[in-house]
Amino acid sequence: MTAAAYSRILLKLSGEALMGDDAYGINEDVVNRIVAEITEVTRLGVQVGVVIGGGNIFRGMKGAASGMDRATADYMGMLATVMNAMALADAMRRMDLEARVQSALRIDQVVEPYIRGRAIRHLEEGRVVIFAAGTGNPFFTTDTAAALRGAEIGAQIVLKATKVDGVYTADPKKDPSAQRFHRISFDEAIGRNLAVLDSTAFALCRDQKLPINVFSIFKPGALKRVVMGEDEGTLVHS
Repeated sequence: MTAAAYSRILLKLSGEALMGDDAYGINEDVVNRIVAEITEVTRLGVQVGVVIGGGNIFRGMKGAASGMDRATADYMGMLATVMNAMALADAMRRMDLEARVQSALRIDQVVEPYIRGRAIRHLEEGRVVIFAAGTGNPFFTTDTAAALRGAEIGAQIVLKATKVDGVYTADPKKDPSAQRFHRISFDEAIGRNLAVLDSTAFALCRDQKLPINVFSIFKPGALKRVVMGEDEGTLVHS
């Protein structure tokens, strides 16, 4: 069997990815399919950390736009990510994939607190670690949480799972001539003003020389192909 290109990854999942075609909430079929793809990767011996968003339940920016205090809205969004993380971990349990949820907000009755050393130990023992509640601070996105946790746990790459199979020269839904970048440097992505991650997360990955791969989570087998180092999605590198 060909060895995976990475031994430890940080997968960033948006809350919207869990909705499927639903308008709201968690689509069981979609979650099960995502878990099946993660399971396939763990069988290659790859250690997997996951940061999950909460936009399928509540988005802090939207709450703030409607007049809610921004910090309060962001904390509510963090709680939504905990719900998603618990649902994802339960789906993993049902598929015999051992997982732990660690939250940046203390909710000890239901999930573990985020402790870096414990997270790394879980990974080394073959468990998937799902990082919830973002960074635990308002005004930071789950993209930033993904970059931060990826750096903290020593991940070799951050994989951003989206609805689009990479980074393009233009919006492929609006411009049929848009071309996908196979590989691009951090500096070129900045120069072209490409929306890879939010600016804080992108700067952290660049400074830590932590590559990013943007790929479609809705493309069957894409996660495994990325982990195997195949030409899937867009690799952003130093």
